[in-house]
Amino acid sequence: MSHEHDPSRKPLPANGDRLTRQVLLTGATGFVGRHVLRELARRGIVACPVVRTGSEDRLADAAGIGRILSTDALFSESAEWWAQALAGVDTIIHLAWYAEPGKYLTSPTNLDCLTGTLAMAKGAAAAGVRRIIGIGTCFEYELTGHPLTTDTPLKPLTPYAGAKAAAFMALSQWLPQVGVEFAWCRLFYLYGEGEDERRFVPYLRNCLAAGQRADLTQGHQVRDFLDVGEAARMIVDTSVSTAQGAVNICSGVPVTIREFAERIADEHGRRDLLNFGGRAENLVDPPFVVGVR
Repeated sequence: MSHEHDPSRKPLPANGDRLTRQVLLTGATGFVGRHVLRELARRGIVACPVVRTGSEDRLADAAGIGRILSTDALFSESAEWWAQALAGVDTIIHLAWYAEPGKYLTSPTNLDCLTGTLAMAKGAAAAGVRRIIGIGTCFEYELTGHPLTTDTPLKPLTPYAGAKAAAFMALSQWLPQVGVEFAWCRLFYLYGEGEDERRFVPYLRNCLAAGQRADLTQGHQVRDFLDVGEAARMIVDTSVSTAQGAVNICSGVPVTIREFAERIADEHGRRDLLNFGGRAENLVDPPFVVGVR
């Protein structure tokens, strides 16, 4: 059974300064969420994290936390549950989504994330939440080999990107009609502290640190890499702004995977460990994914 911690805590007044009112943060213990939580605390913004029941201790060292919401299954909660849980919340930053490397792109769990997100939005509207920040992906766009602006047409090619695009389309049409501000932050290629060890940058750093060969593709793909700490700053900037609609969370700087790998190898003085061509090319990997800020 889902429950709310500290039920005696009174919601903050609806007419208070928005920087002293609660920002509900889903996905607070995840790769991006930990950095967003830290950025909110740095700015003196009270965060209300949502965590899986039993994992509250993962926030033990986090600063700037008000109440903590716990749930057995965030994406299974009803709009009614959310309407009660969101009492006193001014803004939602919704980072939670299924994202297990190697599985998330095609998983049917994306549909659960979509329906759960829509239920949360309905509850937010009922609770009088002022603003919702959703998190999307650059893979919602049609990848034509040109820089991606927020006006680029959408053409998702996976269940993950499709579910994200569906959430954006539904919420961008409905939320303004019920008086809720809505912005959608599309993430590009993030890397940095707390990244899953199975992802490209941690794999590369671990190989280099151990003096082991790193098997890579030829590395000709052009990407838009951004440190997760900078991404968190941009997401929080969006949350406290009046911006609505899609926002690209990107560097805007094109770099090939080969060049990026060489920069990291140079930190260790071990370009000799980079085995370009040692891994088969991914034939469905897009050659160019770069955003425009």
